[in-house]
Amino acid sequence: MSVTTTPLPFPSVRTRRADGEGSLQVALDPDVRIGNARVFAVYGKGGIGKSTTSSNLSVAFSKLGKRVLQIGCDPKHDSTFTLTKRLMPTVIDVLETVDFHSEELRIEDFVWEGYNGVMCVEAGGPPAGTGCGGYVVGQTVKLLKEHHLLEDTDVVIFDVLGDVVCGGFAAPLQHAERALIVAANDFDSIFAMNRIVQAIGAKSRNYGVRLGGVIANRSAGTDQIDRFNERAGLRTLARFPDLDVIRRSRLAKSTLFEMGDAPELLAVQQEYLRLADALWRGVDPLPAVPLKDREIFDLLGFD
Repeated sequence: MSVTTTPLPFPSVRTRRADGEGSLQVALDPDVRIGNARVFAVYGKGGIGKSTTSSNLSVAFSKLGKRVLQIGCDPKHDSTFTLTKRLMPTVIDVLETVDFHSEELRIEDFVWEGYNGVMCVEAGGPPAGTGCGGYVVGQTVKLLKEHHLLEDTDVVIFDVLGDVVCGGFAAPLQHAERALIVAANDFDSIFAMNRIVQAIGAKSRNYGVRLGGVIANRSAGTDQIDRFNERAGLRTLARFPDLDVIRRSRLAKSTLFEMGDAPELLAVQQEYLRLADALWRGVDPLPAVPLKDREIFDLLGFD
């Protein structure tokens, strides 16, 4: 019995030099560019604290007087809820309500103003097991461009889904200037960081993105991160300890800049402000070299 198949409407595959071997890569519309904003893509192991880091970094930029847009790229659409105090509908959700006729949408349908003026968008993701995260990112940026929102933006932060660095969820790297990796001082997050380094290296062949450095999170020490950084050619840009107030800030639907003025909290706020200032001034790109899996096993751990 013969079977007829119909091609799915996936984005076209880039025909020039491939970003990586052995996989198909999503190609975004090359004419849709963010513009003059400084663009950062935040990656890291699932559950490592990327959304907490991204939201507080967004606030830090805003307190430096910058106009900031944070874009959550996760089906959970919880990247910005400490900024907006609510779970916002995703771009895909609102597009579906108008049968994907983007011209029928208004800015207020998918963009919300959060704490201290940070503008917030939740790109969301495709339904489980279907579609492509890269398509979602592409549609989000296209929609923001159509509504001229990016023209008045100084900083864009992409908060990207966990450690699933497939061609789709690596799509923000096609827009970013610097990629930042959030990691704890443990094997699992460093192993994920190594794969993210590989993804950034692949994307940097065709795009302007470069690796900016590591943000150590939930870490009393950094000895394991330091070992990996020295071998791979990375640097730690900031370190945030494992404080209970950080956990409570998520439960309170608040950024750390709204949680009081205890000395340990003020120190964390100052670290975010210092990081934002350093990123705005510009951090040199890192030509990091990922390790083989076996090398990471042999490298990390106590002697």
